[in-house]
Parts: sequence; C-alpha cells; structure tokens
Amino acid sequence: MALRTVFPVAGGEAGLGLALPNPPSPELTAAVCAAGAAWLAAAGRARKVLLASPRSFCAGVERAIEVVERLLDQRGGPVYVRKQIVHNRHVVAGLEARGAVFVDELSQVPREATVVFSAHGVSPAVRAEAKRRRLAVVDATCPLVTKVHAEAQRFAARGDTVLLIGHAGHEEVEGTLGEAPARTVLVQSVEDARRVRVPDPSRVSYLTQTTLRVEETAEVVAVLRDRFPKLRGPATDDICYATTNRQDALRSVAADADVLLVVGSANSSNSVRLVELARRQGTPAHLIDDAHDIRPSWLAEANVIGLTAGASAPPRLVEEVIAALGGLGPLTVEERETTHETTHFTLPLAVR
Repeated sequence: MALRTVFPVAGGEAGLGLALPNPPSPELTAAVCAAGAAWLAAAGRARKVLLASPRSFCAGVERAIEVVERLLDQRGGPVYVRKQIVHNRHVVAGLEARGAVFVDELSQVPREATVVFSAHGVSPAVRAEAKRRRLAVVDATCPLVTKVHAEAQRFAARGDTVLLIGHAGHEEVEGTLGEAPARTVLVQSVEDARRVRVPDPSRVSYLTQTTLRVEETAEVVAVLRDRFPKLRGPATDDICYATTNRQDALRSVAADADVLLVVGSANSSNSVRLVELARRQGTPAHLIDDAHDIRPSWLAEANVIGLTAGASAPPRLVEEVIAALGGLGPLTVEERETTHETTHFTLPLAVR
C-alpha cells in the first residue's frame, strides 16, 4: 500500500510518498499518516540555506583517510585500523566496503600485519604493544595532535604537573594522557579547574584537546591562571585551526538562521561543539549524520536554515542535505566564507 501527494515548487512539482505493508495495521497507518502530515507541513515553503565555510574535511582528516585508501590500493584488503580512522560513520563504512578492518585493540590484529593508527593519536603504551606484536605501523595521527603529544612530553620532563583540558574517554585525550600519566591531570570543565590540586603550584602547565569549543576552553584557562599565576601553556594554541575556523564560520550564519543543521557523527567532538556553540547563541541546532536524520518539525516554521559540517564529515553529505531541502520547496543557497583554508599535511613515507 502506498500513500503519495504532489505539491508545487519552483519550476515544477515535488512529491512525497509513503509505503506501508498490505494490509497495514491501524497503528502503523496512523503513525505513517502523522509522519506524512508533518512532512507536508514542512513542504512548499520558500527557504534560504546559509552555508557556512569552511566546513567538512580538514587537512588532518583528509590525510588520515588518504593513508588508508592508498594502503588499500597498494596492498588490497584487509588493512587493519585501530579505532575509527576519523569520527564519521559514513567514512568508516566506505573504507570497510573497500577492505579496511577497524579494531578496538591491537590484540585483534594478526601478528606482523599492517595496522594504521587513527588521526586521534595513540599513547606510548599502544606503540610499545605494536612493536611487541611486530606490527607494521602506518601512523595517520594528525600532525596537530602530534604537536600536543610532544608538548606533554616536554612539559612533564621539566617537572611540571600537566593539566590537560579535554573530555574523558575521547581517543585523542587518552593518547595524550598516556605520554606522562603520572604527571598529567585531566580537567574537563570550569568546575574541575576550580577544584584541581597540584603538588607544586609554581610548576604547572596546561594543554588542550584540539577539538574543543574556543570560548569554553578560554574560561577554563582563565580559572587556572587565576589559581596558578605561574601557569605555562603551549607557544601556540592547541585547538586546531580547523576547529577554530568552523566555529567562526558557524557564528557568521547562526545569528541569521531560524534553525541550524550540523552534519557530523555523534562521536565527533568538533561537530558536537558546533551544535553547542549555535545553541549558546540562541539558535536551535541539531546534529545529523546525513539528510535522513532531518525531522520535519525542525523545518515547519523555518525560513532560513544554517548549514555546516564538522571536520570529519564528507562534503557530499552537505550536498545531499541541500538536495533534500530543495525537495521541500523553492530553495536559495548563500555561502558565507570567513576564511580560505590552504593547509596541507604530507603523507607518511610508507604510502607516498
């Protein structure tokens, strides 16, 4: 059984179809009809999309994905990857289809096989385990994450307590904590910053996860500086250029949007921070993996839709969202670019 309707849009007509089993149950029929009514309520309205730029892949993500793709081209599958190469389910699924095998632990990788370390980096303990298992390691760690690891080593070596600002459980944080676990303390919030204790307040340094929200991190650092006047930090910000640029680009569209859509997976820290930033500015915002996650209730009263994507989200997903929105009625797209990114990272020698 199928239900369908056609409504006018600029340049022609668009349609909405709903399929049901035959015969459908009354409950299912009611649910499908309600869903159809919700989409019809969202359809037919002329809208504008404010497209934030920069958005989608950053240089570190492009590099990590290319590492796996080149290994698959050179050697065929399977190519083992520790954890998700980047935090996006579409990227992972696409590489799995080509022969990549994603594992949580190195014990799942056959001895002497090739394994790729993800863009988020690993601890020295993981590197040591790979060496014991005689694995051929290809390191796809983002160079900006590698910078933070080097800083953790240097700060700990000079006798400082290292306060790492970040989120517990994130792979990047776990890797950085592993550089000097006896001398590193995780600080997740302003409240943590107010409570943290250190052996020597005159010997304290801080580092940050690369994908944090800039303003929130500045608040944490301000509290730490107030408590530890001799606090030292990195020579340049640890929050990466791509995270900062995507947050700046979001600000350029959020204030003028009725609702904001952020394309990215739920485990993508930089994508989640974009949603938080929009909401803090008073704009309703939603994280979507792709166009299928859009809910008609978000659009029913929206004339202007802000659209961006986290640094690990493929650009094609943004294009698919625009196409889906265009199917609901007349659509114009205005891109707002706040900066032009030219950063490029050299590939590891093993895949050049």
